[in-house]
Amino acid sequence: MSRGFRPGLLPSLLVAALLPLLVGLGFWQLSRAEEKRLLLASYEARRTAAPISVGELERSLDPAYRRVLLQGYFDTRHSLLLDNRTHAGQPGVELLQPFYDQSSGLWLLVNRGWLPWPDRRVPPTFDTPQGVQLLHAWAYVPPGAAFRLRDDPPDDGWPRLVTRVDVTGLWQQLGRGGLALELRLEPCEAAYHTDWPVVAMGPEKHIGYAVQWFALAAALLGLFIYLGVHNARGNAHGDRHDSRY
Repeated sequence: MSRGFRPGLLPSLLVAALLPLLVGLGFWQLSRAEEKRLLLASYEARRTAAPISVGELERSLDPAYRRVLLQGYFDTRHSLLLDNRTHAGQPGVELLQPFYDQSSGLWLLVNRGWLPWPDRRVPPTFDTPQGVQLLHAWAYVPPGAAFRLRDDPPDDGWPRLVTRVDVTGLWQQLGRGGLALELRLEPCEAAYHTDWPVVAMGPEKHIGYAVQWFALAAALLGLFIYLGVHNARGNAHGDRHDSRY
């Protein structure tokens, strides 16, 4: 190693281990940003397309975010309240209700949106449209298994408070034939707050994290160079001092 650069063995080993890791994390965040960008582009394309029928949705191999035309009626007796949902910093729930689609003869679980629930001692209130409804919705497919702190306790009462959505389990319990999908209403008279984010973290967040990882890598490399030059100068000064004797 050059006499003008002596960082030492331990700093060299640390930099050799940490620098590739930091740079790799930065590029990983960039790749995640590109994935989110493509996902959002696909979402926008599907959300602006003409709605399809429930039968077409059932046959689709990739139903995520597809617009659907529903014609039928809500089941007013069996409602789910998805707990721990916030909107604009306020606590609340999302209201999900079975919907019978007359054209396909299938049941669908429709998310009508967010409801405030400021006082846990008082059940949230909602109403259900009566009669045949003509609605537009879109298919929601979660990115992974739903995280939950605990299993939902057994509850035979309705509306039922849950911490996760199990569409297949609901149809089995009710003895009905339906799609194993959650459909989210577009804004309409039957909907509550429906401004769901497509992804929990947008591309700009990933790019911000990538910049942070690259900045840490640059700082580590800069400190390594400074330490090597500083130690080399200190050793050179010591060698000149010793040469006087």
